[in-house]
Amino acid sequence: MNRQNYSSGTAWEEMAGYSRAVRVGDRILVSGTTATDENGQLVGGDDPAAQTRYAIQKIERAIRALGGELSDVVRTRVFVSNIDNWEPVARTHGELFGAIRPVNSLVEARLVGPQYLVEVEAEAVVTKSA
Repeated sequence: MNRQNYSSGTAWEEMAGYSRAVRVGDRILVSGTTATDENGQLVGGDDPAAQTRYAIQKIERAIRALGGELSDVVRTRVFVSNIDNWEPVARTHGELFGAIRPVNSLVEARLVGPQYLVEVEAEAVVTKSA
């Protein structure tokens, strides 16, 4: 089966040996994604909604690079560093995925650094060719 890897350019991907996203057949799997830009800078500051929005936009770029669309997402997993932030994170997820309605989990977890308030994973199933 044909495999395509996608890198968003963060230093962590090379250092830890992973891809931002991988497409195998009609599936695109996107790694846990934080609000980190290509220069390693946090986007969104201490705003959980802004961090969520950036992470999902970064996920969308990865999915598009592999021939899919955000509307192809069938599952998301959301990790928050503080469960008190669940509502702004969930509302932002709802703004971006409300019409798509993927299955979803949201859990509290210790993230890679204290500045990161949210991390999002996604899985998509694409019905068109890459």
